[in-house]
This record gives sequence, C-alpha cells and structure tokens, in this order.
Amino acid sequence: MHEYLLSLLIWLPIAAGVVVLLLGERNIVAGRWLSLIATLVTLALCVPLWRDFNTHTAAYQFVQKAAWIPRLHAYYALGVDGISMPLIVLTALMTVPVVIAAWDVIKVRPAQYYASFLIMEGLMIGVFSATDALLFYFFWEAMLIPMFLIIGIWGGPRRVYATIKFFLYTFLGSVFMLAALIYMYLKCGSYSISAFQALPLTLTEQRWIFAAFLIAFAVKIPMWPVHTWLPDAHVEAPTGGSVILAAIMLKMGGYGFLRFALPIVPDACRQLYFLIVVLSLIAVVYIGFVALVQQDMKKLIAYSSIAHMGFVTLGIFLVYAILTSTGTTHGAGMGMDGAMVQMVSHGLVSGALFLCVGVLYDRMHTRQISDYGGVVNTMPVFAGFMVLFALANTGLPGTSGFVGEFLVILASFKANFWYTALAALTLILAACYTLWLVKRVVFGPVGNDRVAKLTDLNGREFLILGTLAAVVLLVGIWPAPLLKVMGPSIQHLVHQATATKIPA
Repeated sequence: MHEYLLSLLIWLPIAAGVVVLLLGERNIVAGRWLSLIATLVTLALCVPLWRDFNTHTAAYQFVQKAAWIPRLHAYYALGVDGISMPLIVLTALMTVPVVIAAWDVIKVRPAQYYASFLIMEGLMIGVFSATDALLFYFFWEAMLIPMFLIIGIWGGPRRVYATIKFFLYTFLGSVFMLAALIYMYLKCGSYSISAFQALPLTLTEQRWIFAAFLIAFAVKIPMWPVHTWLPDAHVEAPTGGSVILAAIMLKMGGYGFLRFALPIVPDACRQLYFLIVVLSLIAVVYIGFVALVQQDMKKLIAYSSIAHMGFVTLGIFLVYAILTSTGTTHGAGMGMDGAMVQMVSHGLVSGALFLCVGVLYDRMHTRQISDYGGVVNTMPVFAGFMVLFALANTGLPGTSGFVGEFLVILASFKANFWYTALAALTLILAACYTLWLVKRVVFGPVGNDRVAKLTDLNGREFLILGTLAAVVLLVGIWPAPLLKVMGPSIQHLVHQATATKIPA
C-alpha cells in the first residue's frame, strides 16, 4: 500500500470531486456526505504516512515512479520528505472544516462548490508530493483553476475583478518558473528535481534562474510589493476559499523556495539573500501598520497573513545571513525549522480566524468591524474560540503561533541584532491589530440590536473550531513530533544551500 499511498492521497479526492459533480444539485445530500467522507478518508490516509515515516533520513520516502511523457523524460514521480510531509497533512486537515462549514451555507450550485474543493485538495497534495519538476508544474498551475472558479462564482460583489487579478498575478509569475525549468531540463536531460539540485551552474545562470524562481514564489507567498492580489482575493472569496487560500496556497511559495531556490541555485541565493531579508522585514513591519487601519475583518486577517509569511521567508534565508556573520552554519537550521513551523501554524490559525469571520458573516452578512461589538454577551462560546485564535495569531506562548516566530527570532539574533529588533516588532504590531479587532468585535457593550439577537455556535461550528483549537494548542505545547519529522531534511537542505555549485 505504501507504494501507492501518495497517489491515493492525490487522486481519491479528485475522483470524489468528479463523482460529486456528476451527482449534481438534485443529489446534493449524497454529494455532501460523499465530500465529507472523501476528505475524512484522505485525512485518515495521512495516519500511516506519518506513522511509518522514517525520521532518521532526508531521502524521499513512499516513492512511486511511472512513465508519463517518455519523449521528454518526464515521469509521474512522487515522494515525500520532512519538508513536504507536514504540508500534506495540513492540506488534508484543513479541507475537512471547509466541507463541514459549507454544509447549510452554500445554496448556489453546492455540488460544484464541493467538487471544486475536493479536486483542489488532490492537486495541492500533488504539488507537495511531486519529485518531477514538470509534474510539479502541472499540479501548480492546475490548482489555480478550481480556486479561480471558487472566487469567481461564490465570491462577493467584486469577485470577477478579484479572481482575474488573482489568476493573472499567479499565472504570469509561474511562467518565469517554467522557463527556468525548461532551461535546466535542456542542460541535464531530465525533469527530476534531484537532477536539478545536482546540476552544476555558473553564477550568471544561477542569478537568472533565481530571478525566475523569485518572481514565481514571491507572488504566491505573497511578498511585498507583489502582495496586492491577496487582500482583494480574500475579501471577495467565500469563507472556504479564504481558508484554503491562507492555510495552504500561500505555503506553496515558501515550499518552492525550500525545494527549488536554495538547493538548485545556492550561490545566487547567498549573493542575493539580503534582498529577500529586506523584503521580508518590510512585509513584517510595513504590512503590520497597514493591518492596523483596516475596517473589514477579512482584510485585516489577509494583511496579517502577509506579515506572518514575511517571517517564513526571513527564516528560510537566514541561513546565509548566519553564514556571512559567523562563518559557520551552526544554528542556521533553526531559522528553517521556524519557517516550517510558522507555515503550519499560520495555516491552522489563519484558517480558524477566517472560519470565525465566516460564522459571524453567516449571521450578520457584514464583515465591517464597526457593525459589531459585545459579541461575547450573546455568543460566549464563539468569543472564547475567537480570542484563543487571536492570541495564537499574536504568538502567545503555549500556542502554535509562538513556536515558529520564536525560532526565527532566535536564528535572526545569530545573524544580526537589527534583524531581530525589526522581526520582534511584528509581535507588538500583531498584538495591536489583533487585540484591537477582538476588543471592537467581541468585547464591550452589545453594539446594536442585530448583535443582541445573535445565537451561539451550533454543533457543526463547535466541532470545527474546537478541533482546530485543540491542534493549535497541541502544536504550541508539544512541537517535538513536528520538529522531529523535519529535522534530517532541514539539515540536508542547509548543507545543499551552503555548498557551491559553480563548476570548477
């Protein structure tokens, strides 16, 4: 079974999505249950994946390889290591609440809605599982189509503008990556990612390839200044679209840097790392101030996501700052560990916050902060969950948000004091905009008659938020299993990232 486990994770939800689509709106009850069962089975398949994963090697595991396009030497090649494993599990986990959250809410074309998310789940797992670059690119681009439909069909009033902007930004960025992949294929005769990582490249070649990767992955994260598509997409997307966008799709940019940029063009990364560090710190600080003035709850959380993903890119490229500062790579893996934990944590916390906004929107049909106030008086259970996720968003010790940020700040201290000072400033800014949001929405006297008539969480909503709260606390209190899975792969990546590939 292990040989086909990754294929099952990819194609089971896609197949279920096609069946739900064929069942159509007339059989929506069956479609809903099939969607839920498919996502739960996909999540259950992650149990043997995690249980049988060897935490003592950096090699790909659960490998599968079959001929795909023989003429181009492209293979249907899958594998998982300590970097992709947590992101696959996160994808499977976060798709379940999206399906449950839409149960009674989506009235327009619900079968197509569920099918879009199921197909997208399989494609996203494919991105994290592919060990062939052409297969990776296929999944990377195909995943845009369901999200394009989700925002464009079930989004808000400006959904067409938001979805076209989202598609153009992400698609055009990816074209540069494809050009780089084709160039390396012509040099080594294979699309294997491992072959690309072993390919000697001159510094000039590396700079051009790094520029292509930077454009593709910076847009996806998104980094400042190519971040403007994200707030529009979040505001117009339905709740489920916002959850998957924040929890999974943004992580693909960080994953791309770890899988492609650092091991394939390490010399260019070492020469240009300062550019990424500066852009990351701008995102951390400037976007934090932008979040402070937002009046729409979704927009505030969207800008918060950009700031938190700045921590991810900072943690990834600190390996070069530490090497430049100390002359050794001792402690360099800590920044990458922090970046990975931050990606997982942000996926959980931001996804939960968007679900909280969705709970309020389903009742009030407004996301404006000024329309609320005193929600704790009528929805005390919901208020407890929202406060917990808000505190996790600020990096409170004991929650998952603390672990990743703490590791990145520790690593930045080894590199440069000013990196640490600016990175730590985001903790203050995050506390400001997140707690101000909570103060205006949750606490105080009841804001108006509509708030006074709100009802607390139903069983379905309690199950979703309760499960995510438990996972956020578990990762915050006991991050060791996550760090253990990532350990060998991160250490191997540090070695790859600091070894020259310039031909002698």
